[in-house]
Amino acid sequence: MQLSLWDTAGQERFHALGPIYYRDADGALLVYDITDEQSFAKVKNWVRELRKIVGNDIAITIAGNKIDLEKSRHVKEKEALAYAESVGATHYHTSAKLNKGLDDAFVELSTKMMKNKASAGGGAGLGAGRAGGRGGRSRPGGAKKLQLVDDMPGAGGGGGAGAKASGGGGCC
Repeated sequence: MQLSLWDTAGQERFHALGPIYYRDADGALLVYDITDEQSFAKVKNWVRELRKIVGNDIAITIAGNKIDLEKSRHVKEKEALAYAESVGATHYHTSAKLNKGLDDAFVELSTKMMKNKASAGGGAGLGAGRAGGRGGRSRPGGAKKLQLVDDMPGAGGGGGAGAKASGGGGCC
């Protein structure tokens, strides 16, 4: 099984292109800025849209980014955690600047996607390309293996990322 990641660049001008990328998505990582309440409101809109177009089976991970700016926080931690729980999403606190929480968020999302695919009769393994990756990690019980590979050093972005697990085929 192959994992393809797309950064849909959360800016409003690209919003109309979103459905092209996530209509068949198995998972989404939605990122908001903890210092910007409006970015958190946009995450709520993305969740509604994803559920409407993709359905309830999509795995969602929400990341509150910029924890290095905790003193400037405007999105209450309890509110963000409660919202994530209410929509069945996992929530992570991250800092792209300090490289904190990023691997955990990607691994959790990928693991949820693998579980969903396995329960729907999907494949056994999953390779994920991601900047700043590290060696393989095994799930408890050793049933499946997730390996993060640094295919594109220096790649990165912001906004939401859609992910689709698919069998075979290359990407771009």
